[in-house]
Amino acid sequence: MRTATIERNTSETQIKLTLNLDGTGKCDVKNPIGFFDHMLRSFCKHGMFDLTGELKGDLHVDQHHLIEDTGIVLGLCFAKALGDCAGINRSGFFIYPMDEALLQASVDFGGRSFLVCNANLTNIPLVSISPDGTEASFQTDCFEDFWQGFTANAKCNLHLDTIRGRSDHHKMEGLFKAASRAIRSAVEIDPRRNGEVPSTKGSIGS
Repeated sequence: MRTATIERNTSETQIKLTLNLDGTGKCDVKNPIGFFDHMLRSFCKHGMFDLTGELKGDLHVDQHHLIEDTGIVLGLCFAKALGDCAGINRSGFFIYPMDEALLQASVDFGGRSFLVCNANLTNIPLVSISPDGTEASFQTDCFEDFWQGFTANAKCNLHLDTIRGRSDHHKMEGLFKAASRAIRSAVEIDPRRNGEVPSTKGSIGS
């Protein structure tokens, strides 16, 4: 099984995640930010990734540290689970419609990190309170921080684009779903490769 567990502890955050690339879409992560929890669950459900763990951080400061560091840890999980990337498709692309919004994601696990994020968000926080009292509000400017942390540590190129849309909620959720479907396609095993590394160089990241 292509799995990985990464734990990151700093003075700002304490994060532990276990990822299974070949899962069934289950997400069991203790997450104190309601909307962010919704995004991770959507990511797992549509990518068919299994993710477990716990997120803790200095939310009395703001959400930036926890959200960015979660992206870092998730990216490290992908890098570890993929190993030398032997046999995978390597790249993926998906366009996801969500009501009035249309979102696009393209990814390449080629060993080089780069993020292009044209989410076109208003940067106005989403404000709500979950029934259990957890913080459901979400700082929308942290959306790009999450993906920056992810790409830098998963060693992938990722392009996220809002083609059109009005609602920040729809834009972000649609981009998480588009990204998960693109990543799912990229990391799936291609039986025609017979286990070879998908690069003319013979190795990823060289």
